Amino acid sequence: MAKQPATKKVQATAVTHVPIKVISVNRQAYHDYEVEQTIEAGIELVGTEIKSIRDGHVQLRGSYALARQGEIWLENANIARYEHGNRYNHEPMRNRKLLLHRKEINQLLLKVQTKGMTLIPLKLYLKRGKAKIELGLCRGKKLYDKRESIAKRDAQRDIERIVRGR
Repeated sequence: MAKQPATKKVQATAVTHVPIKVISVNRQAYHDYEVEQTIEAGIELVGTEIKSIRDGHVQLRGSYALARQGEIWLENANIARYEHGNRYNHEPMRNRKLLLHRKEINQLLLKVQTKGMTLIPLKLYLKRGKAKIELGLCRGKKLYDKRESIAKRDAQRDIERIVRGR
């Protein structure tokens, strides 16, 4: 009787961690808004925009996302013109369509309309060579909330300084 080949056990591998390269962080958003939920979205880019993003010439401060005709659009985000671009270079302040599944768009629209929240871009990063943006479903902070978070941050910094000193 011939030997049976040993059966190989196929193990289910866990989802591998995909490295990301953070290009820009909207720190002002964390100061001005309370982030309830985050979601990752792709960006529809044209021309030399991805080259400019890879060079790190992006500014998210003051930008926001709006819903228009069942689509989510990124407004007021500045992706600078590419230095080595030609006459077909992109417009820096143009509105960019965000790529999300229909189900995600409907959920976001429902929350924005009912709870009075805002979609704010928090981070822009590269993942597997593609530009992604992290949107936050945010609620605006009052002035006293901002002061409270500054006081907490200062207290935490003082504690860390004392612990390091020992």
